[in-house]
Amino acid sequence: MVAGRGPVIAVQEAAGWAVRYSGYDSGTDSGVELPPGARVPMTVDTPFDLASLTKLFTSVAVVQQIERGTLDLDAPVCVQLPEFRAVARHGVTVRQLLTHTSGLRPELPLYDCPDDPARLAMLRAEAPTGPAGQYRYSDLNMLLLQLLLERITGRPLDVLVHEGITRPLGMRATRFGPCPGAAATEDQRRPWAKADRGMLRGVVHDENAWALGGVAGHAGLFSTGRDLAVFCRALLAGGQYGPARILGPDLTQLLLTPPGLGFAVDQRWFMGELAGRGAAGHTGFTGTSLVLDPATDTFLVLLANTVHPRRREPDSTPRARAATHLGRAIRRIPAAD
Repeated sequence: MVAGRGPVIAVQEAAGWAVRYSGYDSGTDSGVELPPGARVPMTVDTPFDLASLTKLFTSVAVVQQIERGTLDLDAPVCVQLPEFRAVARHGVTVRQLLTHTSGLRPELPLYDCPDDPARLAMLRAEAPTGPAGQYRYSDLNMLLLQLLLERITGRPLDVLVHEGITRPLGMRATRFGPCPGAAATEDQRRPWAKADRGMLRGVVHDENAWALGGVAGHAGLFSTGRDLAVFCRALLAGGQYGPARILGPDLTQLLLTPPGLGFAVDQRWFMGELAGRGAAGHTGFTGTSLVLDPATDTFLVLLANTVHPRRREPDSTPRARAATHLGRAIRRIPAAD
């Protein structure tokens, strides 16, 4: 966990194990624990599979192109991706993809496709199944945004994120996998998972991101609490961290203003009492979350490997509780004279 206000890191702590289990025993419904000497303790420098926190970086990369004038927020996606005829027929826009209002379903089984051409064909054939303008969270939105970015820039997403975000901000521990030394995730096997890959460590947990080679608009990044603190501080400061600027203040505000572009806004289920005044952030399936509170210039980063040794029913109670504790602590700080 890392929490801070303005340029100050107030809390930076690590607890538990980065690697505790060698696998999962379905017969006993429990993890197979490693001997104590073989376990790997968590540290403040442990990298984590960020899962859907990757979407925030994809969103920033998209808004960077909007700022540069190479992309129009309200342009139909088919302007740049005419071969995606199913989406074109519905006039899906960049804004709808960023706000999860395109009507696309949550995901597709790309992990079951035999090769990349088959995966691309499946994406091209997918049409919205819900009403446009209605919120429906979907990984497919971010996959289309990835393809859009790569089409207009001629560069892959991992390069765009590195050159446009992590390198200028000095986020040296943030990158797409593989990431040796990362916290372990899941003993990924059917029927609880969608692929049979065994115990995962340092490779992306999300099955579709794995099928796409580890670099995807919705998942695939690894990072540390310290690096994400830099990301948070840059966004809270209007897109600037030290001498580096990744976005202008107006576009940064657009990212974080309701309904948010890629960022969720005022979601009490994981933001606790930080919600209600314009707090923005996101969660990740592996156990990660990030909350920015512009009203108090405060941020909270929680990184956990809650899917180790296997996924369970999601529970954001600890996320909300931590955010509430932070919110209450801020209210107790005397105002500056």
